Amino acid sequence: MDNISIKNSHYYLKTLIETSSDAITIINSSEEVEFWSSQSEEIYGISHKDIKKKKISNFFKKEDIKLLEILETKKPIFNVYHQPRPDKHVLISSSPIFDDRGNLIGAIAIDQDITNIVKLNEKLTLKTTQLQQIKQQYNLYEQIGPLSEIKGHSAAIQYTKDLALKVARTDATVLIQGESGVGKELFAQGIHESSIRKNQPFIPINCGAIPDALFESEFFGYEKGSFTGAHKDGKAGKVEMADGGTLFLDEMGMLPLDMQVKLLRVLQEREVYRIGGNNSIKVDIRIIAANNNNLEDMVKKGTFREDLYYRLNVVTLKIPPLRERVEDIPLLVKTFVQEFSSRYQKEIPTLFESAMEMFLNYAWPGNIRELRNVVERMIIFNDQPTITAEDIMNIFPIVVNEIIDNEGLAEEKALLEKDRIKKVLIETHGNKSAAAKKLGISRVSLYNKIKQYEITF
Repeated sequence: MDNISIKNSHYYLKTLIETSSDAITIINSSEEVEFWSSQSEEIYGISHKDIKKKKISNFFKKEDIKLLEILETKKPIFNVYHQPRPDKHVLISSSPIFDDRGNLIGAIAIDQDITNIVKLNEKLTLKTTQLQQIKQQYNLYEQIGPLSEIKGHSAAIQYTKDLALKVARTDATVLIQGESGVGKELFAQGIHESSIRKNQPFIPINCGAIPDALFESEFFGYEKGSFTGAHKDGKAGKVEMADGGTLFLDEMGMLPLDMQVKLLRVLQEREVYRIGGNNSIKVDIRIIAANNNNLEDMVKKGTFREDLYYRLNVVTLKIPPLRERVEDIPLLVKTFVQEFSSRYQKEIPTLFESAMEMFLNYAWPGNIRELRNVVERMIIFNDQPTITAEDIMNIFPIVVNEIIDNEGLAEEKALLEKDRIKKVLIETHGNKSAAAKKLGISRVSLYNKIKQYEITF
């Protein structure tokens, strides 16, 4: 390597390190900081000039410094959960640094900040528990009935609700299957609230939102002193927290294979071991699992354990997608219109028939979640007492484009024309001469259009 390359390599390396979104720290064999990236400054609030060439133990508790452990063991670690400070949670990868003669000259650590993920997960658990307590306190499930939040009177949804209520009276493990947005967690909560466990905790875990390194501690908890940065008194896992109640495992297909083995053992033995603990903790829980994908296909592909699948698949509850319960759409739209009109302090608008037809003719790939979001945006953007097909066309072109593809331009034109005439008749209080003039057509043509479209007002 020529002198210019050697000289520039320092800048290449520094730029490479600073481009990382993770915090990077390098210490020498004397435990002094040689490099402290800008992300390290951001995460830990310590400037480079203050920490450079200082012992890292001057800034962190010695027992919380993973780099010192790496200097001692001389072995690398990858994506290990670590809590270097009480308010910081990271995934750390760290390696010893050797020179070309094999002498240990330092260690490097790369910290991925997951503090927000951990705190959000803790808040979700707390809020869910609080909501459950409020429901129990006011006995809401008896006032409004179990599964009451699942709106609809179609045969498809009624059959599913009836089956859910039958299952709820037992203690059987339930596997809920359905597309994203169909309301799988609502069904899980409804089953819990209709069961003999209704006064006990309902603990949800979204398996798709937990980093791999945190699965075991989230599920099973840990004893005090089990690893660096652990809470001094230890911490109960979600399985233990659900004792006496229901554990809801959402996005079950995202559970890593090694955790599938450990969960299977819990289901078989009904006991857990905290990380760092030697004593088993007996748990009395009901499992409700849910997944968007077909777990049977995942079993065939080897991405989901067959024995766990059959353990979960005691009773399967398949939630119908919205396109299979189209007759429920008007009730759902009305419910969401009332909800968001109240939330945003707006007058509840009147939906013209043609506007509702647009809701009925769209396929709703995102199911009820998508429908709810569309209605919310509609209420936010609409400032008129009525909502027409034209209004929806202006706000939600994706819905309109699909309907045009399905029904053709002629029918779409007729929908818009009918809306326009009805709206003008309302504005002119039924005065057909004034309405015809405003529409730019003759009075006879207006009468013909009213008859053609069967317009009443």
